[in-house]
Amino acid sequence: MFDYAEKVLGKAIVSQGLKYVSGNPEENLPKILSLGEKIAKRPSDKETVEKVKAQVEDPNSNWHQFAITLLTRIDPNIRQKTAGNFFVDACLLGNPKQNELSEKYDINVPWAILIDPTAACNLKCVGCWAGEYNKKDALDYDTLNRVIGEAESLGIFFTIFSGGEPTVRKDDLVKLAEAHPDSVFLSFTNGTLIDDDFIKEIKRVGNLAFAVSVDGFKETTNARRGDKVYERALDAMERMRDAGVIFGYSTMYMNGNLDEVSSDEFVDLMVEKGCLFGWYFTYVPVGRDSNPSMMATPEERAQMYKRINEIRSTKPLFAIDFWNDGEFAHGCIAGGRRYLHINANGDVEPCAFVHYATCNIKNTSLFDALKSPLMMEYRRHQPFNENMLRPCPLIDNPEAMQEMVHASGAHSTQMGEPEEVDDFYNKIKPNSDKWAKKAGELWDKRQEEISEAARANEESATGAEK
Repeated sequence: MFDYAEKVLGKAIVSQGLKYVSGNPEENLPKILSLGEKIAKRPSDKETVEKVKAQVEDPNSNWHQFAITLLTRIDPNIRQKTAGNFFVDACLLGNPKQNELSEKYDINVPWAILIDPTAACNLKCVGCWAGEYNKKDALDYDTLNRVIGEAESLGIFFTIFSGGEPTVRKDDLVKLAEAHPDSVFLSFTNGTLIDDDFIKEIKRVGNLAFAVSVDGFKETTNARRGDKVYERALDAMERMRDAGVIFGYSTMYMNGNLDEVSSDEFVDLMVEKGCLFGWYFTYVPVGRDSNPSMMATPEERAQMYKRINEIRSTKPLFAIDFWNDGEFAHGCIAGGRRYLHINANGDVEPCAFVHYATCNIKNTSLFDALKSPLMMEYRRHQPFNENMLRPCPLIDNPEAMQEMVHASGAHSTQMGEPEEVDDFYNKIKPNSDKWAKKAGELWDKRQEEISEAARANEESATGAEK
């Protein structure tokens, strides 16, 4: 169990600190960061806070601008709820609990769960990873509520909604956020169903944020998602920005659109519209009829690896690349290591892109699902590669995916005629081999840079001692 006193004290410090610093953010920001050092328990957490503090205190830093935006533009109730739930519950208290249970039971206990309230969607986007699910599938409110409660008992206070289109169930999203006031929720969305009445409810509960999907500018997004979808998505962004809601953008890079979605022009537009984060995914050819030629080429993925770090160091938003950030995540985060996926039929999958399972949440607990054969195969095989730029067992190391599915006896969770894992292996292997060569070059260069930086630091420290 959590130390209740620590939770109350941590949230009280965050609440009072935010009120204090919001009055004069430029002057008081360093003081609130010093409080973060006091709340942090583990040495690694304290080290993280110190690094953040150094970046944010620099008035010329993009992270300083990012912090000021959080303190001045976000609705006070949302700011207080999200900060308390994310930093205190999900990170400072949740992480140690997850680690404790992982060691005790020899299982992966994730930091977040990704769950689909529904497979239904008001759009039909080309290349959607959820397109192979049954659109009639849905998890009822009681099941969703139970799973989130079980997650909290395991120290998991971050729940992400995907689909389908989660806002088809907008009333239930608000109800779940209200029923679990210590958790923080993020919903992927196409943005077309977000209206002013929904935004009022979002502000009231305070712990629900959004990732709005766009695929570039108007022509590119509408070509993939449908007429006027881009305009409606940006309208939703503007409404949420003006209301002080926390949101960001989610985009998929594939063969041909990388320059667009990673351009300064595009990222600057997203910042202007109010985005606080950008989540980049690469196209994965999930499903029997998917097209591998839509995948980013090795050169494009290498370009994105460079570009995501440039965005992080220059733009006032938090940028994430689900694949190319394996270096920071120390490999694949799926299979419960840091997250897992529960689809709208209840199948417990290692990842949103891995459509295989060995159990269903409708007839098992979340804790027992973490012990299921496929999840245990993931635990035994991670990391899947010593090169952290090849973290994924699906598109980077497909032989690992093939082996784990066979060893666990996992079944396909796709509707209709499923794609057997051996067929997927044969389809993806040529692309995987091409990326392996390019990733090897990038990784070797990165290790040289790290070694040079370490030598420079050592020489500097030695000089200071003399």
